[in-house]
Amino acid sequence: MKYGYNTLVYAGEEIEQGIKRISRFGYDGAEFVGEPDKLDARGIREALDRYNLEASSICAIYTPQRDLVSSDAAIRRNAVDYLKQCVDFASAIGAKGISVTPTANMKIHAEADLDTELGWAAEGIREAGIYAGEHGVRLALEAWNRYETYLINRLEQSLALVNQINLPNVGCMGDTYHMNIEETDIAEAFRNVGDKLYYVHFADSNRAAPGRGHIDFKPLAQALLDINYKGYISMELLPPFADPFSGVRCEEFYDQYTQESIDYLKKLFGSLS
Repeated sequence: MKYGYNTLVYAGEEIEQGIKRISRFGYDGAEFVGEPDKLDARGIREALDRYNLEASSICAIYTPQRDLVSSDAAIRRNAVDYLKQCVDFASAIGAKGISVTPTANMKIHAEADLDTELGWAAEGIREAGIYAGEHGVRLALEAWNRYETYLINRLEQSLALVNQINLPNVGCMGDTYHMNIEETDIAEAFRNVGDKLYYVHFADSNRAAPGRGHIDFKPLAQALLDINYKGYISMELLPPFADPFSGVRCEEFYDQYTQESIDYLKKLFGSLS
């Protein structure tokens, strides 16, 4: 098992500081926000090499102008082009995966019927997926909770769309914070996806470090071992705000939660090995 930490929460500091922190606490990789035009890919790659870390994945950001199921064909086109930009960024820093969600974040109303929107999603992700495959990058289709999207909320829905797309480098992504809201049994959801589970985010029920909420992570960890999951478990922890992406600095998410999380995970998986 590899462990990563999403630098998304490290607001207000230079990206190298986050890379240094993640390395210092013993992680294998760092996850980066998918904003290729705002980040220095060469500088990130040099910092990763300096601190002996991998880039675990690109956390793509989906806005109203990056909506794969918009009724506006120009916006759908822009979303596909954005994903291709993320592929180029991933290649430049050595990341092997990118998270994908068909809708803009916080979009909760459809613009067309379900079959039409799923068709748009499959078409766009397939085009981006072919491009990603040519660059050795995988796409991981993430299910978000009902308060952030109406379209793909559970891993079974993610898997159905992945199967419709039918590319070897397009798989599923599970996030325990979202799954805590939507899944009947998180561990079984992991098992049902099996070898199509390409990436995992861990966060507790309150989106804080594991152990600070009410999720029982032991059966989840056992399920990942049962399906022989070999990918990253990346911490995506966010502050308890209505807009958790506001960029407000919360001190506990830096050194404190970074260390707590890796200690918790190593103890958890060590108890099962």
